[in-house]
Amino acid sequence: MRLLSKLVPALLIACGALAATAQTDDYPNKPIKWIVAYPPGGSTDLIARLMGTWLTQRLGQQVIVENKAGGGNNIGTEFAIKAPADGYTIFLVNPANAINASLYKNLSFNFLNDMAPVAGIIRVPNVMTVTKNFPAKNVAEFIDYAKKNPGKVNMASSGAGTSVHLSGELFKFMAGVDMKHIPYRGAGPAITDLIPGQVDVLFDNMPSIIGHIRGGSLRALAVTSDQRSPALPDVPTVADTVAGYEASAWFGAGAPKGTPPAVIARLNREINAALADPGMRAKLAELGGVPIAGTPEQFWALHRMETEKWAKIVQFSGAKAE
Repeated sequence: MRLLSKLVPALLIACGALAATAQTDDYPNKPIKWIVAYPPGGSTDLIARLMGTWLTQRLGQQVIVENKAGGGNNIGTEFAIKAPADGYTIFLVNPANAINASLYKNLSFNFLNDMAPVAGIIRVPNVMTVTKNFPAKNVAEFIDYAKKNPGKVNMASSGAGTSVHLSGELFKFMAGVDMKHIPYRGAGPAITDLIPGQVDVLFDNMPSIIGHIRGGSLRALAVTSDQRSPALPDVPTVADTVAGYEASAWFGAGAPKGTPPAVIARLNREINAALADPGMRAKLAELGGVPIAGTPEQFWALHRMETEKWAKIVQFSGAKAE
């Protein structure tokens, strides 16, 4: 009887392991949801759809992008964290997930602990972009104009706490200018209002703004990285005028904590294969991005570093969730 009592738990564990193995052996056997915590049209959406197309072809199952906007990125994040950890929900990790850890005081989750890393995808600068008719032609002229018109320059963002918002807050702090923050629910709506001049400036992620810059409907004053971007080689950096300024965005994939390691390994392998593919690299370069291939652990190390960096910026800028 004692032997039986010892054998039953062991058998149950073994059966559970076999069932988990069976589930991952035929993974995926149904469509996969890719959660994007912003509306269509922004950088997160563009990157998810580009990578989703690749994964659909490689995995043999459709990867469906679902936009769950709102709450400064938190609604979509919480949805993904609480989804079943079975490999059929993945999440487009973005800078707001690092920023929100210090921007919001009462989140129902701890992102670094409650989300499992899958893979890094791309790192890009933001672009300080103005409407075509804005009177300033460069960063120095912009600062001069803003100082002469305190509080009258409207700075759009893709939402409170996004890297787009915090890049602007960092600029305000370091350049000593006063601008009115106008948050939108995603980059797409912000760009829509920027083009006709309903707002004045946007520090947007390059993937969602670069087409408008190249097409001439908007004008880039500077990139936010510490070096010029090959995608916009004639555009100077903010740091050329405001010494020490640097901000950039990065994106990757995560999954609910507890997702089987074999599933994460498969997704990581396929995403890294995309980042090594010449055709995909060319498409990412068109968006102004540099691939950040690697292990899940390497991606999470970047996330931890960025979480610490943005916590300092939130603190000294006084930025608050709206």
